[in-house]
Order: sequence, then structure tokens, then C-alpha cells
Amino acid sequence: MKAFGFLSFGHYADVPGSATRTAGDMLKQTIEIAEGADEIGVNGAAVRVHHWARQAASPMPLLAAMAARTKRIEVGTGVIDMRYENPLQFAEEAAALDLIADGRIALGVSRGSPETALRGYEAFGFRDEEDPERGSVLAREKFDIFLRAIDGERLAQGDPRMVGAGHYLAIEPQSPTLRDHIWWGSGSRATAEETGRKGLNMMSSTLVTEATGQPFHELQREQIELFRSAYKEAGHTGAPRVSVSRSVFPLISDMDRAYFGLRSEENGDQIGIIDGFRSTFGKTYAAEPDVLIEQLKNDEAVMAADTLMLTIPNQLGVDYNLHVLQAFAEHVAPALGWKPNTEGPVQGDPV
Repeated sequence: MKAFGFLSFGHYADVPGSATRTAGDMLKQTIEIAEGADEIGVNGAAVRVHHWARQAASPMPLLAAMAARTKRIEVGTGVIDMRYENPLQFAEEAAALDLIADGRIALGVSRGSPETALRGYEAFGFRDEEDPERGSVLAREKFDIFLRAIDGERLAQGDPRMVGAGHYLAIEPQSPTLRDHIWWGSGSRATAEETGRKGLNMMSSTLVTEATGQPFHELQREQIELFRSAYKEAGHTGAPRVSVSRSVFPLISDMDRAYFGLRSEENGDQIGIIDGFRSTFGKTYAAEPDVLIEQLKNDEAVMAADTLMLTIPNQLGVDYNLHVLQAFAEHVAPALGWKPNTEGPVQGDPV
């Protein structure tokens, strides 16, 4: 582990105890957390993307604001659901964001998680004829178009009256560094290998769509190995990035213990069903810093990845979330190999 960031699900609700009552609260507070995290030295600031729910949904305006208000931190998503995206419009927006942020972006993309709406992407105007219930074919077809667009392929025939006969046009703007900043959200061995073959970065969550009896972190570490092997076998020669997400809370104050002390007694992965797949869900880490250090050193996926994304309880407000990040930066991260954002952009491991 070289770097750590935060991942906010962007929840908001007008309920007792919430510091994030409205969508406006959530958006403005996320920007404030990114600003504070940038000053702490945190390497990444990411938002989850969900539709049809009181959560962050349309990330590009938010990420642009976060990038404009920060100096060093990487801003991104975990993840954008391609079923809902127009791939060419997304390509334009992603290139613009990359240029605004001077390359400080990490756009996680995938087929997406189950939504509260039944085939909600159809209401957005998109339908998957081959896989109508899950939309996986639709997501991959659109993602391939997106990659072709950001690679500069000329996809639209030009109007002869405007550009002359026989000309085809690419989307604008183009950002030459954008492809290096695209991540695929992988939850299985197959998608990990596919991500490697495409030469992308890999983002893995707090669950995997497998349940073999092995601990969660071992399953995830195996996916990381498969990704890197596929990347190399496909002939790519770069240094791909890998991130994993965890819920981690250093217990250093009475407030920490009140919020998360009971979680310290939960010491196991969970098995459940998500999107029809029997899946393994990672545990929450909540303990004194010295205990956390040993627990995370024994987490094979955390130590195999270059970046650890901490899922934060955004509804507890800006001050408390910055306290969590500061506590991790001061008391835990240095022992794991962390380099703050003042030391430059995060680099992946050469394959």
C-alpha cells in the first residue's frame, strides 16, 4: 500500500442524527471533505454513483468542483454505471474533467451495482436486448465505444458542407492522459482478467461475487494477481494501478468508540446474495491504531494494492470525517507504507 483515499457513498436524508439533510448538503460537504483531505495529504477523493436513490448520482459536476478547489488530491468515482451513460457524452465530459484536474482523476467504471429501480437504465433511454435483466452486455458495448472515443477514433461522419467529403470526426476535447486514468470496477476473477487484457487500472470493492470459503482478502488478492498476469500477457508494459476499498476506523476518542466500538467485536467476513450471485463481503476494521496496523498488514489484498480507499460515513459531517482521515494518516497509514500526496502522484507497480 502506497496511498489511501476516501470513498463517499453520498447519502443524504432529513433524519435525526444526520448532518447531511439535503442533496445540497451532501454535494457541498463532499467538496469540503476533499479540500480538508487534500491538506492532510490524502491521495484520493472518490464518490459512489447510484441512481434513483438519495445518494450521489451525477458525478461530473461534483468532481469538477472538487478538482478546482484542491491542489494535489486525485478525484474520481467508485463506480460510474455504464448502463446509464451515453458513451460519447461521457467521453467528452471525462476528457474535460481530466484537463481541468491536470490529470488528477481516477474514473472507476463498471456495469454498476443493483439499483432501487427495476431496469432503471431503460427510463434513461437505454435497453439491453441480450441481457435485459442485468444490462451487462449493454454496459460493455457502451464502454468499448467510450474507450474508442477517448482514444481519438473518428466515429462520426462529417457534414461535407462543413468539413469536405469523406471526413470523419472524433469527439472533442481530447485529453492525451485520460486512458491512463480509467479504472474498471472488478468483482470477479473473469472481470479482473478482462480488465488486465484491456490495459486498464483495476478497482475492487468491499465485496467479491464469489464465496469459496476462503477469506475475503485472499479472494481479492487472487483477483489482483490474475489482473496483473492478464495485463502482462496481453503485451501491456505499463504500471497499472490497483485499489481496494475497506471500512476502517481508528478508535482514538470516546466519540470513535461510541460510533464504531461495537464493530471492533465483529471479526469476520459476511456471505450474502447480490445481483443473483453468492458473494463475500469484507469485514469492518475498527480498533486501536496498533491493532489496526497488524490487521491491515495481514490483509493480503490491502498490501497487494497500491491504494486503499476508506469508505466514510458521510452523514456524520465534515469535521468527523476529516477526523477519521487525520487519525488514519497519523496513526496507521505510515506503518503500511503510505506516501502523502505532497510526494507526488501515486505510481502503480510495473508488471
